[in-house]
Amino acid sequence: MYIGDSIPIFGDWAFIHFVENEGMAFGWKLFGGGDFGKIFLSVFRIGAVIGIAYYLWIIIKQKKHFLLLTSISLILAGALGNIIDSLFYGLIFEASGPFHVASMFPTDGGYADFLHGRVVDMFYFPLFEGSYPKWIPWIGGDYFQFFQPVFNIADSSIFIGVSMLVLMQKKFFANEEEY
Repeated sequence: MYIGDSIPIFGDWAFIHFVENEGMAFGWKLFGGGDFGKIFLSVFRIGAVIGIAYYLWIIIKQKKHFLLLTSISLILAGALGNIIDSLFYGLIFEASGPFHVASMFPTDGGYADFLHGRVVDMFYFPLFEGSYPKWIPWIGGDYFQFFQPVFNIADSSIFIGVSMLVLMQKKFFANEEEY
């Protein structure tokens, strides 16, 4: 696939849509992007994965609730998947582009150095679209599309893990001391 290419899965509301994300979730760029922002984000991700892995090891030893272990494992797996993409994807693929499919292991090397790769996102669910009612200040009459972000399996894993933590926190931490 080339950048921006889409394959419909379920009619007009589910697509495999190829994009490369240079930043964080939803394409946000830390410190405006650039070399410093990308390296900082990569180093932060690596540190976060080390911290999450250490926390998971501790709660496994403490025999915490199975669903707590599952939620932390989902977050760890998703973060690790996105790190692998950002660390190595730029080293092993040439630059993708509109109407250009990137080749793997090009003779001239990849499009980016270590820590500078993009994360591949591919799931797109534009469930419905329309215009905001005209009476809404500032955005009245503007076009909108609900659910616009493009994401990947790793992002889904992080979202599910965090959602489990939020929704089940009382069950997970019921025996913790109160401060």
